[in-house]
Amino acid sequence: MTNTDSNKRDPFEAVRISEFRSLVTVRFLFIMGLRMMSTLVGWWIYELTNAPFAIGLIGLSEVIPAISMALYAGHIIDLSEKKRLMRTGLSLYLLAALLLVLLSSRFTDARLSHHWIALSIYLVIFCTGIIRSFTGPVFNVILAQVVPKSKLQNATTWNQGAWLTASVSGHAIGGFLIAGLGNTGTLITIACLMAAALLFSSRLKQHPPLNERGEKKTWESVKEGIDFVFKTKEVLGALSLDLFAVLFGGAVAMVPVYARDILNVGPRGFGFLNGASDIGAICIVVLLALFPLRKKQGRKLLFAVAGFGLCIITFALSTTFWLSFAALMLSGILDGVSMVVRGTIMQLKTPDNMRGRVMSVNSMFINSSNELGQFESGVAAKLMGVVPSVVFGGCMTLGVVVVTWFKAPSLRKMEY
Repeated sequence: MTNTDSNKRDPFEAVRISEFRSLVTVRFLFIMGLRMMSTLVGWWIYELTNAPFAIGLIGLSEVIPAISMALYAGHIIDLSEKKRLMRTGLSLYLLAALLLVLLSSRFTDARLSHHWIALSIYLVIFCTGIIRSFTGPVFNVILAQVVPKSKLQNATTWNQGAWLTASVSGHAIGGFLIAGLGNTGTLITIACLMAAALLFSSRLKQHPPLNERGEKKTWESVKEGIDFVFKTKEVLGALSLDLFAVLFGGAVAMVPVYARDILNVGPRGFGFLNGASDIGAICIVVLLALFPLRKKQGRKLLFAVAGFGLCIITFALSTTFWLSFAALMLSGILDGVSMVVRGTIMQLKTPDNMRGRVMSVNSMFINSSNELGQFESGVAAKLMGVVPSVVFGGCMTLGVVVVTWFKAPSLRKMEY
């Protein structure tokens, strides 16, 4: 394809594919329901226990099984019919939502103490962590099967945009629903979203496995996926950038401290700061869908992550609300660029018969970076102080870019 033809490409080319629209709709409903569930469960656990530490245990109870099962899940995904596996996961999430509805009811509240209700919630969330290890990667695996390779870049951008929009809106709407409908009403809404996602998933075609059972032993299959990631420098470099940028650049975890004690803007200012990076990310992802990056995407990925680190340093040192807001919003824009380029690299470089295993390794990087990043921010703030810890995180992000620039030249030179 010539550059002239490329420049004339339809920015809605993936959206015009009926099955892609159905897949994005399913993922949008599913992610919105998940974000509402996480918002509700955090609020609910705090109501039951009055212990901030108990909120932290929610993420831990989900991320441990999700990461532990990820490699095995990738093996199973590659051996399974994708639509059936997705619908099984959605059905189990619907069941989890209904169990939480039961736990939130007056019937249960009259018969169980708050302690036992909280333990039951942790158990349900632990089970959703197992389900998540299978359901999360399968969406990206199906994406490559419903869209021709020539349209994968465009499809990945729209897919990321839908994910971000669902995540942000689910988090925000969840808070309003708790205030208006209470815990039970919110959980019923979540169950309806999961049911709607399950209904729309029936529009997808069947996608049979490309690998046969018994072709390789489980560990051999898992090891093959890990070896592919570590031998493919573009994939390893992109994943490492994301892991360490989020691990060290997790300034969002410190936003409550900045809002209350440094910028003195109170709850309203906290709301703006908390949403700034998400707003930036959504805007750039939509813009990239309409005007995609044409050349030197690998180099632009590295520049975007470096810019992200500089934004974090700016936020750390700022004592002015609007400068802090702008720094976070710009960090979201740069993170959105990174997200789209990384997602496209993952899709283009991964062989079809290994997508389940590679996407599962990807989910391990993403899941661990978010959870560990929040933990690292808290530990660093305690050891160094809040402002030095955030500056340190931004500097470490810049250091990771420098190392990747020299250690992964194939990523730096990559174009698609």
